[in-house]
Amino acid sequence: MQRQPLIASGLALLGAVSATPALSADLTISCGAVGAELALCEQGVEAWEAETGHEVEIVSTPNSSTERLSLYQQILSARSDDIDVLQIDVVWPGLLANHLLDLQETLGKDAAAGHFETIVANNTVDGRLVAMPWFTDAGVLYYRKDLLEQHGVEPPETWQQLTDIATEIQSAEREAGNDKMWGYVFQGRAYEGLTCNALEWVASQGGGTLVDADGEITIDNENAAAALDLAASWIGEIAPQGVLNYTEEEARGIFQSGNAVFMRNWPYAWSLAQSEDSEVAGKVGVVKLPHGPDGDSAAALGGWNLAVSRYSEHPDLAAELVAFLTGEAEQKRRAIEAAYNPTLTSLYKDEEVLEAVPFFGTLYDTFTNAVARPSAVTGDNYGRVSNGFFNAVHEVLSGNQSGAEAVSDLDSELSRIKRRRW
Repeated sequence: MQRQPLIASGLALLGAVSATPALSADLTISCGAVGAELALCEQGVEAWEAETGHEVEIVSTPNSSTERLSLYQQILSARSDDIDVLQIDVVWPGLLANHLLDLQETLGKDAAAGHFETIVANNTVDGRLVAMPWFTDAGVLYYRKDLLEQHGVEPPETWQQLTDIATEIQSAEREAGNDKMWGYVFQGRAYEGLTCNALEWVASQGGGTLVDADGEITIDNENAAAALDLAASWIGEIAPQGVLNYTEEEARGIFQSGNAVFMRNWPYAWSLAQSEDSEVAGKVGVVKLPHGPDGDSAAALGGWNLAVSRYSEHPDLAAELVAFLTGEAEQKRRAIEAAYNPTLTSLYKDEEVLEAVPFFGTLYDTFTNAVARPSAVTGDNYGRVSNGFFNAVHEVLSGNQSGAEAVSDLDSELSRIKRRRW
């Protein structure tokens, strides 16, 4: 069928959807559009339509997870039935649970059997399974194999090594005529992606996890401050000034065009970097992220899930669509075609999957031991906590504050938020 996704941005989507005449489709589903997300979603939906005879309309939502959360909160608070199935971030189940269907009621108590237990637990709120795991994520380091080999260096194990190697190769490449070459690109915009990057910097340098599992604020310490100061030293040196406004796709664009030595991103970028139109196809390696002198490599836990709105007029049918899209066949297809990490443990031993994405095997421990953002312990206040964190980090990256000043001010801000009881 000819599909015309409903595409809008930010909070304008609610008005756009609400203004749309009654759809002929039986269901609507929101899908992201980072990398190959939208195309994969369309293909999965088409397969379900062919199998069941039902029709599904796809709603494309903002790529910024911060903007998407605001959108969902507005739609759900209005008890709108315009979106039946929602793609939700791994840190949102607690925030949105009251608006979401318990999928165990429609799919059975074993609905999530075989999926990573930590993600199932994350998606279970007050005994209710409010979302099914769709794909998981952890931050990884992409690097130019050809350039590192040319300069006789191994992938960095520490952030200082990354800084040194990036500086050396960037300088050499520019002297050779590529004045667009940068040493390192990452997600530096003031949004949730920067929370993930900064959590990795801080945790991997012995600075803790912002807020610990007991709800204690841990950010105001020397290691955390040093981690942010080191990251700030990259701006304008090995990372372009524009990185302060980069999300995943801007960073990927620079790296994939051949103009960066290193990139921090999620696994989805692998298949795109290897595509026919990529300037770096066949020249890319992937390893775990570096660490500091007082820490171990830390990768932020990411990933997305599928949930059913409590306000859907077809909750059982919507749950069936969720079960199909999160099932083994779909997860295997998405892994092979676009390097989206499965949430089913069995697929990490699948030969076809490992042939398509070798680092799924070599970095298995990275994916299973990723560092969670403090969304569970801070509950409804997580949005404020994350906003405070990424804004403080952005101030350091922008040169407006030192790391020590930022973590001290952030500690005070988080203490005020905590008094609201998380």
